[in-house]
Amino acid sequence: MLTKLFSFIGFSAALSFSSAVFAQDIQGAGSSAAAPLYQLWADAFGKAKGSKIAYQASGSSSGIRQIKEAKTDFGASDVALPATELKRHALLQFPSAISGVAVVYHLPGVKSQELRLTGDLLAQIFSGKITQWNDTRLQTANPQLRLPAKAIEVLVREDGSGTTYNFSDYLSKISPAWKAETGRDFVLRWQTHFRATKGSSGIAAMLKKTPYSISYIDYNYVLQERLDAAQLQNQDGKFVSPGGESFAAALNNSRWKSEGGFDETLTNQPGAKSWPITMGTFIILPQVTASPAQTRTALQFFTWAFMNGDRLVSAADFVRLPDAIQARIFRELNSVTTRDGKPLNFYQ
Repeated sequence: MLTKLFSFIGFSAALSFSSAVFAQDIQGAGSSAAAPLYQLWADAFGKAKGSKIAYQASGSSSGIRQIKEAKTDFGASDVALPATELKRHALLQFPSAISGVAVVYHLPGVKSQELRLTGDLLAQIFSGKITQWNDTRLQTANPQLRLPAKAIEVLVREDGSGTTYNFSDYLSKISPAWKAETGRDFVLRWQTHFRATKGSSGIAAMLKKTPYSISYIDYNYVLQERLDAAQLQNQDGKFVSPGGESFAAALNNSRWKSEGGFDETLTNQPGAKSWPITMGTFIILPQVTASPAQTRTALQFFTWAFMNGDRLVSAADFVRLPDAIQARIFRELNSVTTRDGKPLNFYQ
């Protein structure tokens, strides 16, 4: 990765970047899913360079709104903004890492990854059409289990969430009924008897104390909170578990590696090992900045993270971006300008 980045920066410039003074404190806001990763990066960057990076895990919708209104130095979202919206607000967007949405449950007697679900079954559960764990459709999909005669407690996000967007994007691709009745969005109109809470941490806490419940959550919380996750059937008809290998498989089978944009969602990608609800997480910065010092530090921060932060990506239970994608991102970072049209030189 360093070699590819150095080929764009130039060796002497890279050396000057490594010795630059990082004194500007900045703040970011957005994705709660990516918060563990950005906090690890921020701590390491602060120790190495002296800048304080404050991050508010306020949800993807909030991060998008705040960067549009110039109320934060960078926004973070688990959903890519369309090119037209980026242009309208003079913003730059790039992915920072790959993760996925897991389906989690609290089902006494059923261990993690023992429960198998198809996309259609998920759509019926989260639209209120399957309400009992021992429903014939669920039992047929899980003949190895004896599912209880208990009501399914469905737990959902009430705040604007990129996790919700990717989850509903997947179901919209799988189920025509879901697409017509519910669709995809950051906030959905759930069934009134579903239990709603804010944030990924809120979902994890509610799931733990609610027997016979089911929900969806960012994968890193599955590991950190020791939650039970279901296997899902992917586009190739294979049942797979969430994790780095299945997220990477989905990325490798997508158009991200061969095309210029990153606005294609990574849900329901082909491939026998692909996780069906894989997602990228994104950073949004000013393309034309009115605050050069803050934007310069933000660019230095994310470039430093790409060059030095691979170990931390794994530690936060995310998947690093391939070298070729990181190199493409660096070209984009070099396109940031000040209001008078001058390039924002952030590595000297």
